[in-house]
Amino acid sequence: MNEHPDEYVDAGMGSRTVPRRRGIYLLPNLFTTGGLFGGFYAIIAASQGRFEAACVAIFIAGILDGIDGRVARLTNTQSDFGMQYDSLADLVSFGMAPALVMYYWALSSLKLDGITAGKIGWLTAFLYAACAALRLARFNSQVAQVDKRWFIGLASPAAAGLMASFVWVCTDLEWRGAQLRYVAVAVTVVAALLMVSRIRYSSFKGARGPKGDRVPFYVIVLVIAVLIALWIDPAKVLLTAAVLYALSGPILWLRRRSATPTVSG
Repeated sequence: MNEHPDEYVDAGMGSRTVPRRRGIYLLPNLFTTGGLFGGFYAIIAASQGRFEAACVAIFIAGILDGIDGRVARLTNTQSDFGMQYDSLADLVSFGMAPALVMYYWALSSLKLDGITAGKIGWLTAFLYAACAALRLARFNSQVAQVDKRWFIGLASPAAAGLMASFVWVCTDLEWRGAQLRYVAVAVTVVAALLMVSRIRYSSFKGARGPKGDRVPFYVIVLVIAVLIALWIDPAKVLLTAAVLYALSGPILWLRRRSATPTVSG
């Protein structure tokens, strides 16, 4: 269905024009709705103490978030409505959901250290949610201006993956959130600040070469190895990938700084 149809259509010979019903594209928005449901379910599961299920739901939301845009491009069903809906769904799935999962798992335990520490717990969760909202707003306002090969700041799905995989691994290892509450504060604050930073991250959308989308043979082998590792221990593999990607931006920034020649006075 076309989201932006002509306002009026010809009703036939000799008849006046009649308004055309407005609609939205169904297929890509179904994937977006699925991602929104994943984020909503993660919040509910975390409030019930089912943290592994909550983390899995966030990663499923991330997969669906990657699919909806590709489906829209493949079927030529991009629209302003879809972009705005996707952004709002991302705020729930990659902003509110990770913040509340971390809060229910560990940050709420800061109240054990006093009233002030308890306030720091929920304010830390709010900081993450606010930074996710700011990151999405900045992305939407600059989408037509930035180099598509790079993200400015850590993308919200990647930040959510870092948060969710950290909780997932700790849950698998039977480490209680109360014991790691200050580590959880550090992870949450770092993920939040990286989202609103000016550090560049690769978007893996480099320009196509003369061979189109072809990749070296070893890339296929690497993908198979990663899939096997995910099957064996998904939590640790996802945490490793999330940490490496989060560190890649600052490391590349430091390399660029060190490579830039200094001008002597």
